[in-house]
Amino acid sequence: MKSSDFFGKLTSKYIWLNLAAMAAVLVVLAVGVKFGIDIYTHHGEAIPIPDIRRKSFADAKHILANAGLLIEVTDTGYVRTLPADCILEQSPQPGDRVKSGHVIYVIVNSGNTPTITMPDIIDNSSMREAMAKLRAMGFKVGPAQFIVGEKEWVYGATVNGRHVVAGDKIPVDAVVVLQVGNGSRSASDSSIDYVEPVYNNSQGDTQGEGEVDEFDVVSPAELPQRSDN
Repeated sequence: MKSSDFFGKLTSKYIWLNLAAMAAVLVVLAVGVKFGIDIYTHHGEAIPIPDIRRKSFADAKHILANAGLLIEVTDTGYVRTLPADCILEQSPQPGDRVKSGHVIYVIVNSGNTPTITMPDIIDNSSMREAMAKLRAMGFKVGPAQFIVGEKEWVYGATVNGRHVVAGDKIPVDAVVVLQVGNGSRSASDSSIDYVEPVYNNSQGDTQGEGEVDEFDVVSPAELPQRSDN
């Protein structure tokens, strides 16, 4: 091919039209991808999150749906003064701005009173140890009830006047009252009322107090000799 022919083809209108068409296609694709990503990610949108706390779950769901947001329950709590299914907490917080379709995570109030298992503190711990353990587990502990016994030793526990033991399920809002010794008996107090046993002899008579069994003392010489044959 002659150089004149090569340069002639480069300057032909057909080649330049093809190049222009290819460039236009690339520009259209780039713009389309950019706007497509913006639409998909809701670029530039900023929806303020409404405050749905202390509202029922149904009302909160309706409010968020009108704002273009979703709702999902992540956990339950318990507040005795609030109705069941009431929204206790939400995340993100009210006023934060999110994109359309964002999920708002909530904690709702439980309709049932949660319970805690009573630990083994009766007759094996002091008042201070028992109270510390109960409070660490979330129990409410009232003033101790003092009874006759070793000082500050836990002898029992009551809830609403009912005796409870280890393993019982106690409502979280119930108050546990420990029954604690008042110190009128020391730990070394071993006073026990003994009763003398009564023995019956072979004739059915009862051996009197202070009587001693009579027996003969036999010397070794008077013992019968054993024959080895």
